[in-house]
Amino acid sequence: MTIFKRRTALLALGAVAAATMAGQAMAQQVTLRLHQMLPPQATIPARAIVPWAQKVEAESGGKIKVQLFHAMQLGGAPPQLFDQARDGVVDITWTVLGYTPGRFNKAEVFELPFMSGSAEASSRAFQEYVEKHAADEFKDVKLLAVHTHGPGLFHTKTPVTGLESLRGMKIRGGSRIINNMLVKLGATPVGMPVPAVTEALSKGVIDGTTIPWEVTPALKVSELVKNHTTFAGSTGLYTQTFAFSMNKGSYEKLPADLKKVIDANSGIETAALFGRAMDEGDKAGRAIAEKAGNNIIALDAAETQRWRRTAATVETDWVNEMKGKNIDGTRLASEARALIAKYSK
Repeated sequence: MTIFKRRTALLALGAVAAATMAGQAMAQQVTLRLHQMLPPQATIPARAIVPWAQKVEAESGGKIKVQLFHAMQLGGAPPQLFDQARDGVVDITWTVLGYTPGRFNKAEVFELPFMSGSAEASSRAFQEYVEKHAADEFKDVKLLAVHTHGPGLFHTKTPVTGLESLRGMKIRGGSRIINNMLVKLGATPVGMPVPAVTEALSKGVIDGTTIPWEVTPALKVSELVKNHTTFAGSTGLYTQTFAFSMNKGSYEKLPADLKKVIDANSGIETAALFGRAMDEGDKAGRAIAEKAGNNIIALDAAETQRWRRTAATVETDWVNEMKGKNIDGTRLASEARALIAKYSK
């Protein structure tokens, strides 16, 4: 073989080897499609999901790419998101558990009136609670984390200065527990996912909404209403619960090293990341309303206690309903409060 032919053969072998190595590298890369309901500038996408995705990509050495789809870009409605992850329509979703009523019975306890305050503390508590008491409700997915938002409050067109002023108002509620609470408080609940709030307020479908401060900027709520009612004490009127879920098959297909990356970015610290984002978002949302000169009403301790007494029957209703499902609601409510107290210290 001549020198020229030997060089040609070596170059050809080198090209084959390079192509093979490139193919192997590509084979090691995994793209995970993540679908959620809010615009990218909203609190959770901007302050939790994007940082989580960046961390996963970095810790995987670039082997995992997280492709983000915001505001239901891949189709469907927010109540379908959990099943999109379960069924493998996408790889990962973030959604509100209350959008599928009657499905996450044991998880609902965190939505009871005046149960929780700080989102980070409550999210840590909720993650531990689910792992101990409600893991079976998430058995169809690889659960990355659960979390709550911060103190829930009212945002209304006319001021809510006491129980009497709420009566007859059409108020958006985000779950069946919250809607029951609104009935007890004298309002007319209108159930809808949070992305629908902006249009509902602008068209007069509702007179106000129950949401935390953090999501008000993305929904332009502080422009559409000028009154915001908060409560005395360390707990809010209510909270909602959320799940960050992965398709089981998508997880199982990962090689062991990439499963470790996902596992390292799941659980209580991921729950805390989402909770901290909510707490930071609450500060930013309230600051926008203050800058706009909106009317922020702080109910005093005595008036807040009236609301507590009136709303207390929501927990009684839930406990009685859980009895019919062979679930000890009293014990679960006690467990939830103990965990919230543990992480609120």
